[in-house]
Formats: sequence, C-alpha cells, structure tokens
Amino acid sequence: MSVRYLDHFFTPRSVAVVGASARPGSVGATVFANLAAGGFRGAIWPVNPRSGEIGGIKAFRDVADLPGAPGLAVICTPAATVPAIVARLGAMGCRAAVVISAGLDAPAPGGGTLRQAMLDAARPHLLRILGPNCVGLLVPGIGLNASFAPTAALPGRLAFVAQSGALVTTVLDWARERRIGFSCFVSLGDGTDVDFGDLLDYLAGDPGTDAILLYAESVRQARKFMSAARSAARAKPTVIVKAGRTAEAAHAAFSHTGALAGADLVYDAAIRRAGMLRVFTTAELFDAVAILARPRAAGTGAGRLAILTNGGGPGVLATDALVAGGGAPARLAEATLARLDAGLPPNWSRANPVDIIGDAPAARYQHALRVLLESGEADAVLLIHAPTAIVTSAEVARAVLPALRQAAKPVLCCWLGGAGAAPARSLCAEAGVPQFDTPEEAVRAWLQLLDYQRNQALLTEVPGAVRLAPPQREEARARMAALAAGGAAVLPEEEVRALLSAYGIPLVATASAVDEEDAVQAAARIGYPVALKIVSPEVSHKSDVGGVALDLDDEAALRQAARAMRQRLAALRPGARLAGFTVQAMARRPQAVELIAGLGTDPVFGPVVLFGQGGVAVEAAADSAIGLPPLNRVLARDMIGRTRVARLLGAYRGRPPADLDALADVLVRVGQMAADLPALCELDINPLLADSAGVLALDARMRIAPPPAAGDALARLAILPYPDELERRVDTRIGVLTLRPIRPEDGAAHQVFFHALTPEDVHFRLFGSQRELSPAQLARFTQIDYAREMAFILTRPGPAGEGETLGVARLVTDPDNIVGEFAIVVRSDLKGQGLGSLLLAALLDYARARGTGAIVGLALSDNTRMHALARKLGFTLCSAADGTVEMRRVLNPQAGAP
Repeated sequence: MSVRYLDHFFTPRSVAVVGASARPGSVGATVFANLAAGGFRGAIWPVNPRSGEIGGIKAFRDVADLPGAPGLAVICTPAATVPAIVARLGAMGCRAAVVISAGLDAPAPGGGTLRQAMLDAARPHLLRILGPNCVGLLVPGIGLNASFAPTAALPGRLAFVAQSGALVTTVLDWARERRIGFSCFVSLGDGTDVDFGDLLDYLAGDPGTDAILLYAESVRQARKFMSAARSAARAKPTVIVKAGRTAEAAHAAFSHTGALAGADLVYDAAIRRAGMLRVFTTAELFDAVAILARPRAAGTGAGRLAILTNGGGPGVLATDALVAGGGAPARLAEATLARLDAGLPPNWSRANPVDIIGDAPAARYQHALRVLLESGEADAVLLIHAPTAIVTSAEVARAVLPALRQAAKPVLCCWLGGAGAAPARSLCAEAGVPQFDTPEEAVRAWLQLLDYQRNQALLTEVPGAVRLAPPQREEARARMAALAAGGAAVLPEEEVRALLSAYGIPLVATASAVDEEDAVQAAARIGYPVALKIVSPEVSHKSDVGGVALDLDDEAALRQAARAMRQRLAALRPGARLAGFTVQAMARRPQAVELIAGLGTDPVFGPVVLFGQGGVAVEAAADSAIGLPPLNRVLARDMIGRTRVARLLGAYRGRPPADLDALADVLVRVGQMAADLPALCELDINPLLADSAGVLALDARMRIAPPPAAGDALARLAILPYPDELERRVDTRIGVLTLRPIRPEDGAAHQVFFHALTPEDVHFRLFGSQRELSPAQLARFTQIDYAREMAFILTRPGPAGEGETLGVARLVTDPDNIVGEFAIVVRSDLKGQGLGSLLLAALLDYARARGTGAIVGLALSDNTRMHALARKLGFTLCSAADGTVEMRRVLNPQAGAP
C-alpha cells in the first residue's frame, strides 16, 4: 500500500484514544491530555475499560462501544492487545491508526510475531498503521496533537518526518523556541506499514506543505523510496538528515569496489540522484530550510556570494568559510565599485567583502545593499551586522527590510550579538527573511543551497541524443548462466574479458596461458613488450604476491618473470594454486591516468556503480564516487566530476584533456551490466587507463552469486532501467515505425516534436498556450520513472538520420496503481493516419498488464477528435461544469478504482 487512506491521518473528523488514562505519567494519559489541549475541533473519544470519564470527557469501555468508526485511532495499549484492537477498528470502518505501543516483535499466540498479526488484522480492511513504537502525530493547523511529545508544534508549512522518537521530541522543543512551524510532524517509529515512501508521496501533493524534512536511520524498500523521493523533490524542497554515517566498509572485500562502496556513500548517491539535499545535523536542516523554502532561492546563477558587513573580522570569517566550502566570492566590477563609492566613505574596503566601516548608519546599509542586489556579479548577498553604539540592529533591519522583501536574488542576514540583536532577528523572521546567528552558519546555508541546486539540475538536465550501440546481451546472459550453473563465484579472466567485450568496454590485447611455454607463444603472437600476470583462484589482488611483471621486452625476460612469480607465490601463499598466466600487450600511454570503474551490491539499494582513482593504492587514495544505475552520460560525468582525480583528466601543462565521453560511456555500460546480469554482484576494472585517445581496461575481476528467482531479475535495482522489451516495429499508413518507451536521450527530438504542434493542439494538450517547453518540462516529459509511469512514442529516422518523434501517449499512475491518468498527442500534420489509436491501444495493453484499475484522461469540450478516439477504444465520457470532458475506462475492477 502507499498513499491510500493517508488523508485520514492528517484530516480526521474524530479521534479515538485507545488506552486513554487518567493515571499521571502514563503514555495513555499524556496522549489524551495533549489531544484534549491541542484545540482539535472534532470529536475526541477516550477508550478505557475501567473509566467512566477522563478529563471531563465520557470514556468508552471498548472500541465496539464508540458512536461510530473513528477517523483516526491512537493505540496506547500493551503490545499483546494491539492485533485484536486493530481487527475491531478495521471491521468498524476505521482506516488509520497510530500505534504508539512498543514490543510488537514478541511472539503472537498463533505463531509469528505480534507485528505480523497486527498487519494481518489490518490488511482485509485496508487500515493504515503509523508505527508501532512511535511518538505519534501532530497536525498543528487543525489542533491535532496525537502524541506523547512534551511540547506542541506551532503551525507552519514545513513537514517533518523522523524515525527517531528521541529526535522528534528534541526537534519539537528546538523549533518552538525558534518559532519554526509545521504543517505536520510525524514520528515514523518502526515504519511497519506507513513508511518514508508513503509519506513522501502524500506530502509532495499536500498544498499546505512547502518543504519536506526527513530524519532517516534506514530505508527498507529502496525502489519505493527512490520513486517517491524523486517525485517529491521535483515538487518542493526535500531535505534529509541521514544518520549512521560512520559505518566502516569491509576492508577484506573481494574487490576494491566492495571495500570502497560503503553504505553511507550509497545513501549519499541515492539522495543526490533523487534531487534531495543531504545535511548532517538538525541545525543544518533548519538552516537549509530557512533559505530553500523561499521562492527566490530558485536561481543561484554561478553561486557567487557578495558579503556586506560593518566589521572586517566577520567578513573575513564568512569569506574563509565560503572558500573552504568550495564557494565563490563575487568579484565586483569597476562599475559596481564606483556605484558603491557614491554612498560609502573613502576608507571602505573597495572589494568583496564590502566593509562599510563600523560607524555605518542604516542609510549606508541601504545604499550598499541596493547596489549589490542590482549588480550582475553577485548571485546572492550575505548581510552581516555587528552591534555598535551608533545604530541598533533593529534600526538597520527596519531600513533594509523593504529591499529584502523585494529582492530578486537570495539575501541572508546575520545579526551578531545576544539580546541586542533579538529584535532584528524577530523582524526578519516575521518577514520570512533567512537569518542566522553567525557568518559561518549563513555561509553553510548558502553552500547547501548550491548543493541542492546541483542535485536539482541533474533532475532537469537532458542528455544528448547519443545512444550507445546495444550490447550483446543474449550472449552475455548465456555465458553468465553457464558460469552460475557450473558453481563459479570468482570468474576466470578469459570469461571476464568476454563479458566486458560483449558490452563494448575497450580491452588491451590479452591471451591466457596454461604454463610458461604457452605464455611464450602468446607473447610472440601479441608482440613484445608484454605484461605477465599470474592466474590463481586463491589470489584476488595479484600485486600482493608479486604476480605482475611489466615491460617484458623479450622471451628471456618473460621466462625469468614467470619462474620468479611461481617461486614468490609458493613462498607467500603456500596453499594457492597457480592456474596459469595472462599475457597482455603493454599499453604505451604515458599521459594516461589510472582509474577504477566497478560495480558493487548494496544490501538496500542493490547494484551501485563506482568510479575513482585507480591503481594498487586505490583504497589508500579513497577517491571515489558512487552512482545508482541506470546511468546516462550526464549522470556519469557528474560522478566523474565528484572525484579529486577529475582534475587530472582535464588539460594542464600542455597535456590534452582525457576523452570524458568515452570514460562516461564505460560507466554507463557498467550500469547496463548491472541491469542485464542479475548474477553479477562485484566488478572491478582496475586500472582503467584514460587519456585523450580514449579508455583502455588493463585488468578486471568479477564475482557472481546465485541470481534471483525467475522473473525477478530487476527486483534488486532501486531504479528501473529502460524497458527494451517494450520496443516493437509497427506497420502504419505512413510506413514502418518504431513504437517504444521514451528515453532521456529523446529530449532534443521531443522539443522539435513540440514545435511541430499547432497552437490549437498545444492548447488541447496543455490546456493553455505555450511556445516552448522549459528545461524542467522537457526533463519531466522524457526522464520518466518507469516504475510509476510510461510514455510510448512513435518514432522514425529523420532527414539527417536523427530520431524523429511523431506522437506520444503518456500514463502516470498513482502510487497504488489504482488509477492512471493518460494524455496523448500526435504531430499536427500526421493526424488521421491512425497513430493516435495505435498509441492509446499500446497504453491500454501496458496498463492492463500492470494490473492498473482504471485509466482516465481530461479533454477540453471542443477537442472532438480526442472524444471520438476515446469512444472508439471503449472509454466512457462524462462532461464537467468546468468545460472539460472526463474519459474513463475500467480495466481491473478488483483494483478498487472509483
């Protein structure tokens, strides 16, 4: 289940407290007291078998005695009683329960655990459960405090969801002191039913929530979380504190990838891929929200910050924090400096930070702020005021507030001092202006905003139309199946090379040899100089036993190296078997950088792609980035750019830059392998050489594990890859076309397709006029989540061989797959050719196969072509008062579609 019935938690008309008590200090008494004192205007029903009245309100002996089904039930009874209470509530028609009780991992009388018994009792009635083992739920806007928190929440427009009960009570107290309000405050507890994914889906569409804050300790259902997080982050700022950062990776892993792909790095990659912002403390969480939730934070330009201060020291502190965090101080142009000169004393700093001197009156702040806001060199302004006897902080705040409210770019305020600065802080807080206690805090918030904008850019950046040649999937799958059937775990080198070759990863010329004589013959075929490496099933890293020899120029050198390797292996690993040698051509690429590309498996998020600095000291360098497959060039190049070694891949000192597209393509291919080969659990390509001539893999190793059950090959992936199996060729009146799902690389073609639509067709599709698709719209239309939506396109090669989009049919389902909303548009000059029927029929087949309950669409009342198409394919049409026509077709009545 997902968002179904979640509205009962946030907008109940009545609340029953099961286990309400008058006994001071008990959970039931605290929850009931909080609820009664919160101002909730609906009915409150205490349930207690031994009390006739609690807090002046009539108590009921059992839930069966209630006047009706409660909109929300809060259960505070012993764990053993919870399953039966849930069953009775569900039978009454209750659809939401907060289970505060703990201890549900205890055995149930009929077998299993009380937790499972609770879920089994709820399932037939579709009753949703928040918890168990949680603090409860607060919705301040309706006075709902269904929790045992010691402090109530103020109303506001921030949603807070946390797994930790202790953190819930701490943040509530912290936020109240700072007058931070919430649309809702949710303690997730164990998250047995309602989890992060469910709440993200609900809150993304909640009009009363401007930003979503999460405190997470773990995620259980990675794909559900990623789909919900990506959807929520597109809709509104979503910030997460992820605890558990310091878990150590396994140092004795089979591969370097396994050692480097620590759990926290994987969470970091998932958060970045979802477009959220990760912070590391609760203070940072609210610092980020102070600026993220403001509309003007949307545009940060190049991230250049101007610092306006009346004291040199605070300005220096802010600059140090900015530069140390990777930020960029704005470089003020001469014209800007001249404008500042006109209103500042001769001894001002004439640079950024703009130090307007300690005796600055409010008017001086007004002048400098206006100039900086109007300058083209600053993307944001940090205003710092240190207390002086000349003018109070409040006077300065009142003077600059009009400009702050109207500013077209972000402005952050820092009012230094204690009680004397409190009035200025209050004025900013009331005006909704971000304000911070120290320059470092303000700079940190600015840097967080830049991180957030970079993550959001990845959601909207459309990759180029370049598409890699398809890999030899069937050959690779057959080879992998044979290896798995034979019980292989660590693959022989020749099999590793064959699999990499099937995916188009460039390899150095290599041959396998069973012994020294065979190695000599192989070297003769390849040509000297060569490299020689041992092959031993018991040795993962050859260099650990001196099993690699380079630059062997002739037969004598090769024989000597082979004999020395055999002796070293026997001495260092007496039990290891020498299975042969690998002979490779020496790659003479003196300007190449040694890199690593690999694949690991995370227990939560499944396969992850790793990139970083390679070579024998890869763990010591610890310079790596993680990405979740599938990847495209945009995502792959972002991974590359997040490493220190990326600086060595650019041009410097006469060296040409490395071919970053070729390098990115290797990462994309590794991601494809993760999707196509479910048995593959670890891969190291190390070293992977990269220079201006391209990339070349010198060595690689793979480990496989028993694949998942049949038909479940994609279950381990957190993000579904492009569904190749849905591609097909179709005969139409205008020739043979390709019908397939849309891809991110279709962005350019989709823009051309949009330009080919008449204004009338744009109006019919978008219910308005529009000449151009924005980058965000283009990304939203082409970078879809295949787990939740589908867009089929009809395409053919254009005049220059590029892909040409002729029509699109789109389906977006709710998270429960009960109802999907569809839309369809065909290029205006190709109407009447049957393309619309073809696309809509394909969408119906897809929805039916997925078990979608019904699909609906809206059309304008004068869009008669769409009405006729819908009737032809079995839709029922119903006119609405707003001038639209709803088109509905039920596909699966059992799904519960309305």
